[in-house]
Amino acid sequence: MKAASVQPAHWLVGGLSIGIAAANVARIAHALALVAGVGLALAAALLRGQLRLPTLVLGIAIAGWWWGSARLSALDRSPLLSQVGRAERSRVVVTGPPRLGRFDVRLPGRLTRFGPLGIHEQVLLELPLGRSPPQGAILDVLGVVALPRGPSHGFDERAWLRRHGMHVVLRVDDWRQVGRRGGVGGLADRLRARLAGSATVGLRGERRALVEGVVLGDDQGLSDELRQRFRASGLYHLLAVSGQNVVLVAGGALLFAWLTGIPRWLGELGALGAIAAYVLAVGAQPSVVRAGIAGALGSLAWLAARERDRWHFLLLGALALLAWNPYNLLDAGFQLSFVAVVAIFVVAPRLDAALEGYPVPAGLRGAVAISAACGALTAPILWFQFHAIPLLTVPANALAAPVAAPLLGLALLAAALAPFSPAAAGGAAWLNGWCAAYLAGCARIIGGLPFAQIRSGRVAAVLGACAVAGAAYAWRRWPRPP
Repeated sequence: MKAASVQPAHWLVGGLSIGIAAANVARIAHALALVAGVGLALAAALLRGQLRLPTLVLGIAIAGWWWGSARLSALDRSPLLSQVGRAERSRVVVTGPPRLGRFDVRLPGRLTRFGPLGIHEQVLLELPLGRSPPQGAILDVLGVVALPRGPSHGFDERAWLRRHGMHVVLRVDDWRQVGRRGGVGGLADRLRARLAGSATVGLRGERRALVEGVVLGDDQGLSDELRQRFRASGLYHLLAVSGQNVVLVAGGALLFAWLTGIPRWLGELGALGAIAAYVLAVGAQPSVVRAGIAGALGSLAWLAARERDRWHFLLLGALALLAWNPYNLLDAGFQLSFVAVVAIFVVAPRLDAALEGYPVPAGLRGAVAISAACGALTAPILWFQFHAIPLLTVPANALAAPVAAPLLGLALLAAALAPFSPAAAGGAAWLNGWCAAYLAGCARIIGGLPFAQIRSGRVAAVLGACAVAGAAYAWRRWPRPP
């Protein structure tokens, strides 16, 4: 990796990303803004000296602002809002896994027909409790269009759904499956089902649900009590697909190429295919898209004999997510994912260097440094988004460190072995079940302590002030990593 020096490419990608994100504050829909941005970018080519780069960055930032405004206007457009209160027989494609509530089952879907109208729009399906359709199912439903719930107990469902392109809820009284989607979406459904089944072969109950959560980022199989313990302990990030997942997927492909004597360039192509398949199976979560883009660019950089720049990869991941949906900037997953990576790049090396000389095992020191850095920098986001901050993140992650990577590695190994040797896959999954049981025990023990989590605003303010003062003092005195 190159040293963290700011390159012109960083300014360009960062400027475009900031321009797109600015549409969340104010929108410029007039085409003259695009003309002005392109004009400044072209004018920069005629300039020399120090003004050239700032002019170019300003031009593409204005163009990005126009693009972000156009994308938000498109996402806010909803023909179904005029149909609120109307009931019709409709055709819907289920686009995500179900989420079980106390009184209903909720699924994301894409409406393709509403009565006689050919409307294509994302909706949230509300089904009665009971059997739920699988992801990818095409449903014929009888339902009524309703508005989502407004602000309640600190959560605004209407605003959250709007940021994901959904403006209405389709409350379904009767449904039947009439087919399954094809194309890329159908491929993603099959990959997800195969990965979930082969990675957990022979497992049942909580252990199976926990392995699925780590591999696919889906925690619906866990009990409400265990999910809350994971949040309170600071281990909930293990149930969200992260860069570690993508690294293991790509590394597995490269390891297979090395063991079988396949040329490195073919191994890198295999890694690209494995990353693409994994991202399809998991879905377009901000953390996995960011990690997938970084992993794919890393392989492409090797194939093109170019140096790898982790900051450039990170910025390109942010640009891709914001260009598709500028509302991603306001999403908790987006914020936590990118802030955590920045913490790993900037703060964790300083903490790791500061721990040298202390009686901390070398294998554990990195985990402590990373968990402390990520915990400190993501705490404000956790408070702003969820009004809760886990206090015991460092000891919880230190306890979970011995099984965090093996759990994911064994799951992927079981998935790779399942087509060739179901018995070997079952053995890997059985061993993985014990890792899952240990991880659940760590979450229950740490998350169950009475002081594991802060929910008081005054205590959070005092803790934040102390953390800022301590960070300012330590930043000047800690040794800089080479």
